[in-house]
Amino acid sequence: MCAKQVGEICNEVDVCDPHKVLYCDYSADRPRFKVGVCAYMMGVGCEMNGVFYQNGQNFQPNSMYKCTCISGAIGCVPVFMPKAPAGLCSPLAKDGKKPSLNHCGQSMKNQQDTGYREMPAYRNPVIISKRNCLVQMTKWSPCSKTCGMGISIRITNDNSKCEMRKDRRLCFIRPCEKDIMKHIKFQKGRICQPTFRKPKNEQFTFSGCNSTRSYKPLYCGVCQDQRCCVPNKSEMTTIQFNCTDGGSFKWKMAWTKSCSCYKNCVNPEDLFSELRLLK
Repeated sequence: MCAKQVGEICNEVDVCDPHKVLYCDYSADRPRFKVGVCAYMMGVGCEMNGVFYQNGQNFQPNSMYKCTCISGAIGCVPVFMPKAPAGLCSPLAKDGKKPSLNHCGQSMKNQQDTGYREMPAYRNPVIISKRNCLVQMTKWSPCSKTCGMGISIRITNDNSKCEMRKDRRLCFIRPCEKDIMKHIKFQKGRICQPTFRKPKNEQFTFSGCNSTRSYKPLYCGVCQDQRCCVPNKSEMTTIQFNCTDGGSFKWKMAWTKSCSCYKNCVNPEDLFSELRLLK
């Protein structure tokens, strides 16, 4: 028996799909309360590429992936339809004999096995036992901005209610300056400088408010070819901001410790940056 989906009739026997965070709403069957309709529980939706999806909703952002929104987190799997090469299972081979069915089947199986490599959009979470809660968390996403102040996100239930929620931190890969090269000195014979610092301490600015202290952070550098330099090691710190209206707030921030330069430059907002199709 399949679990009932949103909008379908449900009762104590025909239950709603718990994997999509559905429940049986009996409110329309007063006063009996015996027959209901499956509906979404109130939960955090998801946003991707400017489109908002409800909690538990399935969607297909493009022809290559199918996704599901669950309590603010998006999980996706590739849509793969293998196509056998022409002549792989043709009735007659070149020598006029029929090819072996086992050989044909094995060839198609091999093609399916090697046609793609699947990597999760959200990697396997880290699991920790804490305060009677099995704490889980994904790795931090890439910074949302390649220059200037950005946001990095992870999904975790490390909170008082042990609920899966989005956790955010600030990130700052490099300043947004046209003449950034004046701060970078390339070593002789090299075309990449992975890191650099500005000569003077500066305040961070976020939402129109300035950090209470001045800092001299390590920034990721640039390459003279097509490679991109991004953080490969960082630690967490807390920055306090003061606003002109007298308000103040604190934010967690990723503090860059080292950077590496790679050829495979990706858009930091691309959810599918680590999914690859192998030809």
